[in-house]
Amino acid sequence: MIEALLAPDLSPAHLVGIGAAVGALLRHWIYTEIAGDEFPWPTLIVNALGSFALGLLAFGGVGPATMQLLGVGLCGAFTTFSTFSVETVGLWERGERRAATTNAVGTLVCSLAGLGVAGWLVG
Repeated sequence: MIEALLAPDLSPAHLVGIGAAVGALLRHWIYTEIAGDEFPWPTLIVNALGSFALGLLAFGGVGPATMQLLGVGLCGAFTTFSTFSVETVGLWERGERRAATTNAVGTLVCSLAGLGVAGWLVG
């Protein structure tokens, strides 16, 4: 459906840009709605949800325009490896070794689980 609507009229750069704008706004909304105390829950949540969504797209066999819009654009801007890295290092440097390790392992496990569940649902 998206392929037929968007592919003829929009370049890949436009598709990625539109998706990225939506993804960034969604991430901002989650960060404002879920107060991160000392643990970076919002980042873990967006990375796990984004991995799940990207898994649905990847395993669902969507076309290139859909992947550019929703995969590269929306999921790419929604998820954040850089913020995850900065938050994890910050926890470690503040001496919160258990929280840093939990964040690193938890993000990896939840993100891979999201991807796996998506593959299971689609496959």
